[in-house]
Amino acid sequence: MKKLVLASNNPGKLREIGALLAPLAIEVTSQVELDIGEADEPHATFVENALAKARHASLASGLPALADDSGLCVDALGGEPGVHSAYYAGRNGAREERDARNNAKLLGALAGVGDRRAHYHCVLVLLRRADDPEPLVAEGVWRGEIAAVPRGTGGFGYDPLFYFPARRRTSAELDAEEKNRISHRGQALAKLLARLGDEDRA
Repeated sequence: MKKLVLASNNPGKLREIGALLAPLAIEVTSQVELDIGEADEPHATFVENALAKARHASLASGLPALADDSGLCVDALGGEPGVHSAYYAGRNGAREERDARNNAKLLGALAGVGDRRAHYHCVLVLLRRADDPEPLVAEGVWRGEIAAVPRGTGGFGYDPLFYFPARRRTSAELDAEEKNRISHRGQALAKLLARLGDEDRA
């Protein structure tokens, strides 16, 4: 595989996945660069949404496609916002505005709640072509807690609230290299690349 399209319009995801794929001899382009619009994500699971996004991008581009569907799952909220993480507080406004509203809504939902356990969940899907009957699927889970107040300026989405006890920092306080190494997305991509390597050696 010499070239693929990333099926995302999220600049934070594009930065992170691009950095993780940089060492490989694969030319990576984004669906934004190819003027491909976002796919619908009507499904109730991360894997179904990731498959839908990968098929959409591969069909429109004629290239292999890598798609990510991920979200924050909070134990005390029954796993919410989950697959609705990006639009938890509505779809209006720029991404930064939505992120701020999402974080505010999450803190409001957890007001007075003692159980702050949460995890990020990521599913990556790689399709060699739009009708690939054997997509490569990899998952990553990053466990932590929801902080009482936002901390840090890095990352995106819920990162200022996602506290990682092992580092005593929120995800937004980690440098990009460390976050990519330990995050849900980094874990999933490492598994995916290992599977690709196994295929190449087969």
